[in-house]
Amino acid sequence: MSQSTSAWAYKYRGATVEDLDPPPALSAKPTEPISEALMHAWERDFSHLTVVSEDTRALLGYLNIPRLKEMLKSGAVRETDYVEKAMLKFQRSGKVYKVITMDTPLEELEAFFNGGVHSSGPQDFAVVTDENRRFVLGVATKGDLEEFVKRRPG
Repeated sequence: MSQSTSAWAYKYRGATVEDLDPPPALSAKPTEPISEALMHAWERDFSHLTVVSEDTRALLGYLNIPRLKEMLKSGAVRETDYVEKAMLKFQRSGKVYKVITMDTPLEELEAFFNGGVHSSGPQDFAVVTDENRRFVLGVATKGDLEEFVKRRPG
């Protein structure tokens, strides 16, 4: 077992991201009010929302809902501000992103969360896309992976 996988790895037994049954992606638009994005996240109990271009649906970044709540509390943003003011943007140039698809083995997903992919550091969530990264299919979190392991019979 490599350093990037935990003792859970034996429990995955060939499972992939699809086996986590991630909910369909819910994306916000940069010009959407923060209050609207928060409401959508709250209704679905999501901790992260992707942010996509209104024109091309290209993935621009994401909203970390706990971070957004802290920003609101501190006054850094207001609920009437647009999502673009609070979103974390993805770097477009010079950065290699790990493509996470429905077919990605859970061992790879765990390594991604633990920072073992491209030495990018620990990650809280993964954007699940098609192989060509054209469509956002869902979001998987470290918590989803932990719940899968707990539910899976030993």
